[in-house]
Amino acid sequence: MQTTIDEIESGIYRLSTYLPKIGPSGFTFNQFLVMGDEPFLFHCGQRALFPAVSAAIGKVTDIGKIRWIGFSHVEADECGALEQFLAAAPKAQPAVGRMGVSLWLGDVCDRESRVLANDEVLDIGGKRLRRLDTPHVPHNWEAGMMYEETTGTLFSSDIFTQVGAAPALTESEVVSPAIQVERAMGFVNVGPNSAPTLRRLGALKPRTLAIMHGPSFRGDCAGQLESLAQDYEKRLAA
Repeated sequence: MQTTIDEIESGIYRLSTYLPKIGPSGFTFNQFLVMGDEPFLFHCGQRALFPAVSAAIGKVTDIGKIRWIGFSHVEADECGALEQFLAAAPKAQPAVGRMGVSLWLGDVCDRESRVLANDEVLDIGGKRLRRLDTPHVPHNWEAGMMYEETTGTLFSSDIFTQVGAAPALTESEVVSPAIQVERAMGFVNVGPNSAPTLRRLGALKPRTLAIMHGPSFRGDCAGQLESLAQDYEKRLAA
């Protein structure tokens, strides 16, 4: 198992582990390290990935310097290795939304979390991460995303998931493969707030989508979000 490192925006690193035996064509699990005075890690990955991911982080910075750890929602690939990261980084704190702390993290994690309100900005020194509550998008009540304002990078969690091996960054559209995967797997909870949530994210005019499963995308991110929103509306109407 090997985790590759790519700088997809200035000071933002994609840590990607490709597991070829998952499904018919393999699957990527991506974490994102945002460098600043107080480094921020978005997604922890499963516990089994911790050795490979932590070794990759060590090529960029001392893992003990990580100050903040965020994720969208409760799921193994989002936060399974949280306790291992907290043990490796003594000053690190989870930085998540209020619902995540209320529903789960406040009970299972011994270290106090930094509760981020919707639209609150966490300034890590050189980078500014805005918390965006997105209930049930992609799934779970406590779901949320982060938007790095200085580079225009949206950390989109499971939205735009693709299967198979993937390059670190693409300028090819990511909507068609995402629709195919979502309809085959049924993991996105499409409801009346799904399309409006994507349009709210698109209004930020992000420059890069940091996608959890698949390649990151650079280009007309608002257009990609709008196309996916339109597909959600079609599914809901059907």
